[in-house]
Amino acid sequence: MPAIITPNKTEQERKRRVEDHDNGAGRRPPTDKRTGGGGDNDNWNERPHGRRGPYERLHRYRMGIFFALASDLMFFVAIVSTFFVNQSTGHFDAYNHYVNEWLPTTIPPILWLNTVVLLLSSGTIEFARRNMFRETDVMDEWLGLGKPITRRALPWLSATIGLGVLFLTGQWIAWRQLARQHVFFKTNQSSHFFYLITGVHAIHLFLGIAALLAAFTGLYVSRQLENRQILVDGAAWYWHAMGLLWLFLFTLLVFFQ
Repeated sequence: MPAIITPNKTEQERKRRVEDHDNGAGRRPPTDKRTGGGGDNDNWNERPHGRRGPYERLHRYRMGIFFALASDLMFFVAIVSTFFVNQSTGHFDAYNHYVNEWLPTTIPPILWLNTVVLLLSSGTIEFARRNMFRETDVMDEWLGLGKPITRRALPWLSATIGLGVLFLTGQWIAWRQLARQHVFFKTNQSSHFFYLITGVHAIHLFLGIAALLAAFTGLYVSRQLENRQILVDGAAWYWHAMGLLWLFLFTLLVFFQ
């Protein structure tokens, strides 16, 4: 009876490890669904910090945006605190009567429409962001089958830019409506804070549109998928923050004057 040669168990394990790390062409399809992979077939979690591949880079950019937004939040908290302090502050006149000069500013109706527009834009940018991380499209790009991610994300990104411009246009119309009613920045304390709050938020939203335009350009220019993902992801999180901030500020102006 011929002898049956059984491979050494250690040799079997070695071959299995080689097969797990080999891919025929020297690279494996990306496995990190959060960033689309784009790696070199290494186990990123076993690498030292700073060299763990695309997801660590994405996480680092996200943290930078969140810290920047936290400082912005402190700025708006200071404005809102001053708003309430001035609202409740008055003085005694010559007849010893307590006088509060705060006169609520009538909110232009177009701001309600503006709020809906900004909420819609938050939805469109989220669709764009999610399309940047679709696993099947990431695989197609890795295989060199065009740029399906760009094709899917571009319409939603364009819609967000358009809605952002529409929001800023609505803000300008609201200011013009107040000006026709002779309500200006220095008319009274309430109008002062109305223009200050809406104006500062509009500046931040303008910066958000600039970030969206940078992401839009990156979808065409950048050849690296990770760079395009970071651009769209960062712009999306910033835009979401501006939407939430506007909801808070709009509620303040409508119900707490």
